[in-house]
Amino acid sequence: MKKMILIAAAVAVSALANGKTYTVTLFQPTLVAGTELRAGEIKIDVEDSKVVIRQGKQKVEADARTETSNEKFGTTSVRYQNGDGKYRLREVRLGGTNTKLVFN
Repeated sequence: MKKMILIAAAVAVSALANGKTYTVTLFQPTLVAGTELRAGEIKIDVEDSKVVIRQGKQKVEADARTETSNEKFGTTSVRYQNGDGKYRLREVRLGGTNTKLVFN
């Protein structure tokens, strides 16, 4: 019985470790998956090949992949694609890590 409880606890801890949350600041209105987010702070929850972005009560789900760089990023940076006067989120490089989120 102790062994089963220990296994269940280990599985629960690993499941929590997989989902990560990051706080990022957008400096201009940005389109993500067809939804416009205002400039300001957003929270990004990473869940496998999807991310959930929250800004206040607004919630956006988007497809993204996680890539690992050879070197750590010194600061968090946001990369955009600018077309027809709108900024679309393309990539977030997470400061202090070697992880970047690439949006489809």
